[in-house]
Amino acid sequence: MTPVARISAAIEILDQVMAGEAAERVLTSWGRGHRFAGSKDRAAIRDHVFDALRCLRSYAWLGGAGGRIADGDDGPAPTGRQLMIGALRSTDTDLGTVFNEDRFAPAPLSTEELDLPDLAQAPRAVQLDCPDWILPLYDAVLGDDTDAVLACTQRRAPVFLRVNSNKATLTQAQDALGVDAIEAITHPLSPCALEVTQGARAVARSQAYLTGVVELQDAGSQAIIDALPLADGMHVLDYCAGGGGKSLAMAAKADLSITAHDIDPARMQDIAPRASRAGVQIKTARMNDLEANYDLVLCDAPCSGSGSWARAPQAKWLLQDTRLQDLTQLQAHILDESVPRVRSGGSLVYATCSLFAVENTDQVAAFLTRHPEFSLKMDRLITPLDGGDGFYVAVFTKNS
Repeated sequence: MTPVARISAAIEILDQVMAGEAAERVLTSWGRGHRFAGSKDRAAIRDHVFDALRCLRSYAWLGGAGGRIADGDDGPAPTGRQLMIGALRSTDTDLGTVFNEDRFAPAPLSTEELDLPDLAQAPRAVQLDCPDWILPLYDAVLGDDTDAVLACTQRRAPVFLRVNSNKATLTQAQDALGVDAIEAITHPLSPCALEVTQGARAVARSQAYLTGVVELQDAGSQAIIDALPLADGMHVLDYCAGGGGKSLAMAAKADLSITAHDIDPARMQDIAPRASRAGVQIKTARMNDLEANYDLVLCDAPCSGSGSWARAPQAKWLLQDTRLQDLTQLQAHILDESVPRVRSGGSLVYATCSLFAVENTDQVAAFLTRHPEFSLKMDRLITPLDGGDGFYVAVFTKNS
């Protein structure tokens, strides 16, 4: 496919996404229906689509949609064409080289499309690609750093790997990745973190990954595990385990007995093969099988994901205040459910990939009010300015 044909395809896909479809599903369907598109074509189209979702409001503004993000937002949702016009304008691309009469190219620009506003004229939330109602939530926590943090979410997030210290050192892992032409550098957020600088799309096929030397995991997520008071012989419960990424990271830190649990057991289906690849043992369990006296319980709770919207940009535009309220209620419920699972003197860990106080420090304060038998040992907020995704962690101790 030519570069302009890729842009035409991105316009088609974005039209469906703006109509309410999930981006991943539309991209998958498009690829199945266009077998002639090679892997490089699909990767380029995917990049166009996700870049547009990260910068939805600013691209919509530059494309003539006035910063709208959905139907009813003072007009119809932006079209794929408007978003790609905005994307190209943001890089000072000559639009005439793309929108022309060439075969497979999008149609030439109209008179109106030749006279569009500059981004400097847009409101702050539009320039930062943030919903109006969410911007104050960032400002309340980040203050003067808000604009810089939101600028990070406008760019593609780095690809990070966690080196499995049971199998390799950092240098050995870098050498193993190099066999498959993957280059990676160390990162200060975690002593086991590598940031991939070349060959990221080859990681999942590399021998280093297939043999468990490295695992895909954000550096911020790794830093959360580094903060935990883990020691050999501990019984640990990963209470909202999902695919088991944090269970695997904990298993690499100490000789632990780890149980993974998730309210949806289907989410844990990859834990067994991942653990086998990593050379560790992780038991999965349903609610009725959980014990009552774990040394450490980790609650990586469902959240807004506001610290990781560079990776999942569509979630930013789908979040509503009612959904955020539901999430905070669920987070409190999960914490309360975890209390009897922690032994006297043990640790309860609460983590989110959110930057909002309502999901982090406010939750901690409310939990301590409800459960005075716990004390806060430490908490930490990691932002994208630290180099990875945004995360929050709080470690409580259950008093004897």
